[in-house]
Amino acid sequence: MTSTARPSGPTDTLLTLLDLDNLGGARTDKDIFVGPSERQPRHRVFGGQVLAQSLMAATRTVPEDRVVHSMHGYFLRPGDADKSITFGVERLRDGRSFSARQVHAYQDGVPILSMIASFQTESVGVDHQSEMPAGLPEPESLPSTADLLGSIDHPVAQYWAFDRPFDVRHVDPALYISASGDHVARNAVWMKTIGPMPDDDRLHRAALAYASDYTVLEPVLRRHGLSWVTPELNIASLDHAMWWHRPVRVDEWLLYVQESPSAHGARGLGVGRIFTRDGVHVATVGQEGMVRIPVP
Repeated sequence: MTSTARPSGPTDTLLTLLDLDNLGGARTDKDIFVGPSERQPRHRVFGGQVLAQSLMAATRTVPEDRVVHSMHGYFLRPGDADKSITFGVERLRDGRSFSARQVHAYQDGVPILSMIASFQTESVGVDHQSEMPAGLPEPESLPSTADLLGSIDHPVAQYWAFDRPFDVRHVDPALYISASGDHVARNAVWMKTIGPMPDDDRLHRAALAYASDYTVLEPVLRRHGLSWVTPELNIASLDHAMWWHRPVRVDEWLLYVQESPSAHGARGLGVGRIFTRDGVHVATVGQEGMVRIPVP
């Protein structure tokens, strides 16, 4: 199937978002960075953007031989996509192998995200991984978001179709405008950037954090027959945890397999595993989100 997605422009946007300005000693107790916000039709900062930018801010303060292996963050307030974001990085610890950083992302002087990330030098040790599900369709056989939404004259549909930096292809019917198919707490997508990325492992890890926020709550929606446009659905990310297990390239196809082990109290939990096309388990994600629907 031939996708109608536009070429490399959205990837250039992603690279611009991750190229933060260093304000140096604006405060004596923190490293300060500033980054732009991505244009959004609803004028609300995409959670994956602020996660990736916070990670890049922390990355800029650790030695180059240390890469992120885990992060844990809380979304505190919605961000305004029409304003830039300031990132304050606190250097919590630098040990022989590990470095820890705390990042707060600010708009208008108040935090919108709080995150702790840990970095490690390359080390040798025990090695095993989970297996990638077998028998799933190849990404080239699936419709892109542009194929599904490109003809819909609505700003959100047009943004999802053409301006997102990742090509996302659902293994099961996509939940953009309807929730057809079985009501199961599982979801899977193939994804990669629209265009090529520089050969920088740190950049690829941050970009993966960006993309990890796209669909991780979709198994919650699918289980209850909800789509993203279900009337009066109110959904928002509350926290986000991520572990990078192995090097990754986001400009090559990745399989993101998700499930929801629980939903209760207007909160749903999504857990995802990310594999390369040849089955290498590169990352694991967990996110809890607020999911509110009208009570009958």
